[in-house]
Amino acid sequence: MTASDSWLVAIAGYSVLLAWPLSTVILVWFAVRYHGTHRAAVVNRAVAGGDARPEHFWIIVPALNEEAVVGNTVASALNLRGPSGTLSRVLVVDDGSDDRTPEVLAAIDHPRLHIMRRELPEARQGKGEALNAAYRYIAERTTEAGVSPERVVLGIIDGDGQGSENILVEVSRLMRDTRVGAVQVQVRIRNRNKLLGAVQDLEFGAIVDACQNMRDALDTVGLGGNGQFSRLSTLLTLGTAPWSSCLVEDLELGLRMHLGGVAIRYTSRSSVTQQAVVDIRRLTRQRTRWAQGNMQCARYLGRLFSSPRIARTALVEMLHYLLSPWANAMVTVMLAAMTIAGAAGLLIGHPVPFLPTWAALAESAVIWVAVTTFPGILWALVHRHKRGDEAMPRMLTAALAYPAFLILGLAATYRALGRQASGRQAWAKTERLAEEPLLVPASA
Repeated sequence: MTASDSWLVAIAGYSVLLAWPLSTVILVWFAVRYHGTHRAAVVNRAVAGGDARPEHFWIIVPALNEEAVVGNTVASALNLRGPSGTLSRVLVVDDGSDDRTPEVLAAIDHPRLHIMRRELPEARQGKGEALNAAYRYIAERTTEAGVSPERVVLGIIDGDGQGSENILVEVSRLMRDTRVGAVQVQVRIRNRNKLLGAVQDLEFGAIVDACQNMRDALDTVGLGGNGQFSRLSTLLTLGTAPWSSCLVEDLELGLRMHLGGVAIRYTSRSSVTQQAVVDIRRLTRQRTRWAQGNMQCARYLGRLFSSPRIARTALVEMLHYLLSPWANAMVTVMLAAMTIAGAAGLLIGHPVPFLPTWAALAESAVIWVAVTTFPGILWALVHRHKRGDEAMPRMLTAALAYPAFLILGLAATYRALGRQASGRQAWAKTERLAEEPLLVPASA
């Protein structure tokens, strides 16, 4: 490699490294300055977009061995109330649980609670199949009652999820617009008293929230596994199985909706809370599943490119989201190779031009530490500004731990690449933590 080639490699490496904090600054500006005006525009557009307000809400709770949390999840879901004149019901899909989940559910006596028990071999075919079974059940009940599917909304709250009291009111407001087929609400972390929980709340409460607000403006909102609400009429256009066996069936469902010209909105004015994974091994496993599922969704790239319903700006954002796991893996390898080459050159007495001395190598390390630490601190400030429900010292601690969290994410990406290459797709469910019980509301 010539000296000029080495400098080109160095420039490319630093450009990639510095692109991340620069993009963070742009996204933070959007999160802080653009959110309010865009929120008003979305609400005004929903009000002017027609009167397709939901009249029936079904909260689906997929449950496989959720004895530690399902009682609270059901109690919280039964407490949710929509606007006047709407009916909300809870449908728990017990997907072949062999713990105390059936007993916990049997102890809850409420007229708006429906329990669907699935037995093997149909049970345990993945979350997507459990949701499809619930969807078909609700579609049949809707037809029998003579209700318009446009007025029926299916919400997904995971076994450890708890929605804010205003969640159905907010979804109903956004779904007044006849063009809106789905709404994703903000996700927060409940057990953020632990460091890993605080870091994950920094991720969901600030970073993901900013990304989703930007996607709301670009019409590229992604659906999450927790807190997604879809109009029944929209799901019916996707056949008898809207959710697939993809490891991120929620993301794939959102892509299929976008390809069908369905508008998806995002709101941070309501939220669903979930438990953080506070064990490193289990967290790595969870993130590996997410990364592998993201890779599986890359098969939609061709359809996204050719779809007349996807605007060019929307396409760029979708491509970034779908390709980022692959890009992160390659960039990390490139930067690591540059560092190793520079250190090896110094050790053998033939330094490369872009790292001529040990001091230059140390300076590069300082730059790397600064670049990886800066975004977390910035997001901690955003979190404090927008959420205001956590002390600044706790958020700064989470920010300082954020670079290690990113390294864990990279490790998960490499694991996902290996699993995808070898065709492995089986996964164990995420374990839950026991919590203080909530009161089930009165039957009225």
